Amino acid sequence: MTTESFDLMTPNLTHTTPIREHIDRATDDLLASFPRPEQLSDDERRGIIARYTAVLEGNFIYWMTAAYLCVGSEEAHSIIQDNLLEEVRDNHHAVPTDSDALAVYRNLENVRLFVAGLSGVRILPMMAFFEGFITRFMPYLADLAKRRGSAEQEYTDVHGVCDVVHTQELFRALQAEMAVFSGPLPPVKSLLEGVEVLRTLIRTVVTG
Repeated sequence: MTTESFDLMTPNLTHTTPIREHIDRATDDLLASFPRPEQLSDDERRGIIARYTAVLEGNFIYWMTAAYLCVGSEEAHSIIQDNLLEEVRDNHHAVPTDSDALAVYRNLENVRLFVAGLSGVRILPMMAFFEGFITRFMPYLADLAKRRGSAEQEYTDVHGVCDVVHTQELFRALQAEMAVFSGPLPPVKSLLEGVEVLRTLIRTVVTG
């Protein structure tokens, strides 16, 4: 199915499927572009872990809270609230330096500006992409940490499992939000804008 064939979408499963397929391809391409952990220096491995933490800490919950504030359906509110409760209970560890934070700042600001638009049907695909990416990124992150001598695998083990459920639920929230959207839904390119903005940020996390 081409982009043009579903520019004017109606809120049913047939039209959310291409969004998910695009996100799956985007994730595949992103992961395939990453350097192999064994080819990295110890400092490069540290940098990836620290930049990932710099992005996740203080931003993921902010983005998800923005999604909660702007969705209109009760189902989407319930799903996002459950996700937020789990994330607040989690404890993420790493020590980013000033240079780590500076490396991701520009692309992180682009994500913040996108989220500030407060459009539920546009933020939810981005968050579903991020949750799905995190699930598949965890083995890579665990490998980096292990090669740096870390025996702590609880974070990567937990998120490798729970974020699968979070991803499924966010697609369900998107379906519910599309069903109550007032007026014609935005073109699919607009719905996927946040995915592309966030994918650029994630590349910076890995490449520095």
